[in-house]
Amino acid sequence: MEKILLITGGAVGIGAAIALQAAEGGFAICVNYNSSWQAAETLCERISALGARIIAVRADVSVERDVLRLFNEVDAQLGLVTHLVNNAGVIAPIKKFDATTIEDLQRVFAVNVFGSFLCAREAVKRMCTLSGGKGGAIVNMSSAASRIGSPNEFIEYAASKGAIDTFTLGLSKEVAGRGIRVNAVRPGLIDTDIHAHAGDASRAERLKSAIPMQRVGLACEVAEAVMWLLSDSAAYVTGTTLDVAGGR
Repeated sequence: MEKILLITGGAVGIGAAIALQAAEGGFAICVNYNSSWQAAETLCERISALGARIIAVRADVSVERDVLRLFNEVDAQLGLVTHLVNNAGVIAPIKKFDATTIEDLQRVFAVNVFGSFLCAREAVKRMCTLSGGKGGAIVNMSSAASRIGSPNEFIEYAASKGAIDTFTLGLSKEVAGRGIRVNAVRPGLIDTDIHAHAGDASRAERLKSAIPMQRVGLACEVAEAVMWLLSDSAAYVTGTTLDVAGGR
């Protein structure tokens, strides 16, 4: 069975690291992006040079019609999805909770929660062994923020990732008998652009003293955990959230 992987938000950071490792693991890959088209094209060129099949599809995962089009394009160009990584996520600027706006809440939950729900729904339809699918695996991207709460920074982001933790647990139980495994990875302070998007590019380096391992994590280290959960080595693992946070 050909392994067909869809990575949402896959053009940069952790998503791109997952795509590179998946290419080496024999997956055909769809990298989804919304605004990072140039990064997506560069990544596709790099992965194509490795001999892997890869496409890039622009879609806003918070918009249902975009999600439907995304999956239809994967169906047509690669085949039915067998593996999904719900990696797309956004963060609002760092602020105290009482400065949070309704626009912040709507965008964070629309992408981080609703987007993951919509993509998982479409993946389950295609993977389900009870309706002719071949089974598969889903990995949702959570965050150590869901355990910490992120006070004085981005409580709404932390809460959205808390929803992902619960979603992972519930969905894993619902589809376990349909040949589908559902797990999550919970990164801690990782060296990606998300900190700059939150308004503090030096945040990870500044806070690393709070990490027992005394260093910031790398995107490739998160990707390694994701790839294990997608692999047959984790065939008896579902409903699990794996911390990649340096002990924090």
